[in-house]
Amino acid sequence: MRADRLVSLVLLLRQRGRLTADALASELEVSTRTVLRDIEALSSAGVPVYAERGRNGGFALLPGFRTELTGLNHEEALALLTAGSQRSEQVFGLGTALASAMRKVVDALPASHQATVTDAAQRFLVEPETDLLSRRRNAEDVPAAAEVRRAVLAGRRLRIHYAATGQDPQWRIVDPIGLVTVRDRGYLLATRSGADRTYRLSRILAAEELPEPAERPGRVDLDRIWRERSARFLADGHLTVLARVHPDRREALLDTALAVRAEEPDADGWLRLELAFQDARHAEWALWQLEADAEALAPPSLRAALHGRAAALAARYRTGN
Repeated sequence: MRADRLVSLVLLLRQRGRLTADALASELEVSTRTVLRDIEALSSAGVPVYAERGRNGGFALLPGFRTELTGLNHEEALALLTAGSQRSEQVFGLGTALASAMRKVVDALPASHQATVTDAAQRFLVEPETDLLSRRRNAEDVPAAAEVRRAVLAGRRLRIHYAATGQDPQWRIVDPIGLVTVRDRGYLLATRSGADRTYRLSRILAAEELPEPAERPGRVDLDRIWRERSARFLADGHLTVLARVHPDRREALLDTALAVRAEEPDADGWLRLELAFQDARHAEWALWQLEADAEALAPPSLRAALHGRAAALAARYRTGN
């Protein structure tokens, strides 16, 4: 345990330069006295750590000292940093260990890559708390994912061939901000002519990184941006539907809805869901596909429309007199 802490202490000094004993104690979650003992142990072992006195003093390493941690390439390091940066304190209580591992990941990279990788990690958000879909699906096939990711990391404009729902695919030029993964479904957050846009990665049929730089802020809070866009989406005039569905047909219903706002089991084993649809026609079509395995509870106009459909069909197939 102490050996891991000593390595973390050296990496902190390498990556951040001079740090006070109090700052090191806070990062390593130990007492200041423990940090001083560790500094003494490192010095005894030949690690060139020295103290600078005075108001702005602290501990530092002699220039040029480097630890070695090999075996990670740029893409692997970026993947680990991205995962590690997403609420590390919630990962099975391993926040301290994960922070230590992330420091080692950064230190393993060439100096020319360290700044770009740590900056790039902020452009990815994995499993945010706000989840419009409320379900897990199989990972989507995204042929253009690599090109989109390169443009996001490079800060370049992106030309995408995008197939929006109910429309023919069109080419669009966007300024990529970052990538969000929610329940194995990926989204590109971008702006287009200055307006916020969110694109499903699976609907990007092709992508081309352009040479001109993207118009975007230097630093971003993807979690905040995702929450704000999700709130706007849910409040943007979509039809809210309360429905019941048989568990075996849940995925079929969720595949047609725009978003799931709430879900809970009903008394008879069915599921009760609050869903968002584009409009009344969209909701009527989606519920009708499931026949007797789904029931619209609200709004009343949707129930009336489905009742009318069913009555007309029953009348057409009525036999007898």
